[in-house]
Amino acid sequence: MTVGVGAATGVTVEEVLAAVDAVLPAGRGPVRLATLDARSTEPGLREAAARRGWPLTGHPAGALATVPVPTPSARVAAAVGTPSVAEAAALLDGGQLVVGKTVHGRVTVAVAVADIDLRHHGDVEATPGLVDLAVNVRAGTPPDWLRAVLHEAVDASAGYPDARAARTAVAAACGRAEAEVLLTAGAAETFTLLARALQPRRAVVVHPSFTEPEAALRAAGHPVERHLLAPPGYRLGEVPEDADLVVLGNPTNPTSVLHPAQTVAALARPGRVLVVDEAFADTVPGEPASLAGRADLPGLLVVRSLTKTWGLAGLRVGYALGPADLVAALAAQQPHWPVSTPALAALRACTTPAALAEAAAVAHELTAHRAALLAALPPAVEVVGVPRSSFVLLRVPDGAQVRERLRDRGWAVRRGDTFPGLTGDHLRVAVRDPDTSRAFGAVLAEILAATTTSKETR
Repeated sequence: MTVGVGAATGVTVEEVLAAVDAVLPAGRGPVRLATLDARSTEPGLREAAARRGWPLTGHPAGALATVPVPTPSARVAAAVGTPSVAEAAALLDGGQLVVGKTVHGRVTVAVAVADIDLRHHGDVEATPGLVDLAVNVRAGTPPDWLRAVLHEAVDASAGYPDARAARTAVAAACGRAEAEVLLTAGAAETFTLLARALQPRRAVVVHPSFTEPEAALRAAGHPVERHLLAPPGYRLGEVPEDADLVVLGNPTNPTSVLHPAQTVAALARPGRVLVVDEAFADTVPGEPASLAGRADLPGLLVVRSLTKTWGLAGLRVGYALGPADLVAALAAQQPHWPVSTPALAALRACTTPAALAEAAAVAHELTAHRAALLAALPPAVEVVGVPRSSFVLLRVPDGAQVRERLRDRGWAVRRGDTFPGLTGDHLRVAVRDPDTSRAFGAVLAEILAATTTSKETR
């Protein structure tokens, strides 16, 4: 992570650190400072870097002037030769700007992070032959009764899909008007529809989180600002007040943190679209933080999926709930018949009282299975945050090497460094049955012990 700094002559170390701390979550790292070479000798900047152990790099004005910046200043360009010292210094070595130019008295800062593969997902790591802890779909699914529904729907697929009954079923199950329900080919389709339908002035995605929303927005040409939550708890706080599009997950993938309903609801306001990805909401008993039934919150769009609990990742089936005008705008971006006949049959079947009761029972069972996984982990493993969903986020020493050794031993886990805000030491692990979790914990303990021994003998 690079923090670009523009500073006036004579700026103090306290001013520099206050400006950086205002935009950089506490504990975030690794961090380096970058500025104009003429400013890199300022005692205040040098002492700030030394105090935090951050490298400080000075760049020539000519090099900075070649970097396109989102908020150029003619005054700054005339004074120092580059239209924004902070943004250009942050972006000079590539990456994405996650905090734009922010002025704090005599110090201006901007933050950029290295480019990562936003399209990398756990299915890439769950190769055949490995025990799959990389994908968060419930094992042993879909259940037999749902398989029968799908087989019957395939037999009825000669005609074009008719979404009316499925939309009615979802609306009834969620307590919403039918005009507030959008059926989608997987929850991820919603993010592409949003990127096509909206023209946000300031789009903010809360991270670490599912990366498809940001990927879809960037693919449509929208600038995206990343709002990074701070470890160890990754708790949700304020987001930029003028953001007119805010996207977050709850519970959040990959941290498994569940944000209180009132905290998320407080982000809704007129003039803002608030998108809450609730793909994992039904993994939490009672869904205490779900906003699916909140038709009173302005601009709220709740995104749901049948993928995780019912094991339908390959079917591509989900839905979104929001204001009728927003739902209509998103629907206008869909082709005719966007959801297949089998997917519509699954929507009807999985919103019946019997199916909802089964999902609730699964969520309670999952709570016990997650506790078994946590108990099976070796002491050297840090559990990040307070997990509440069907996966846990771990931090282990030499995580990239540990992940490769797990693969060699037959286990697939999800790498963490393709989530903004996480590192190679983070691993996401799906909750499975207790026997599988205990076997995984034993193998992980052996790998960590061998890694420690190898270091000690060097």
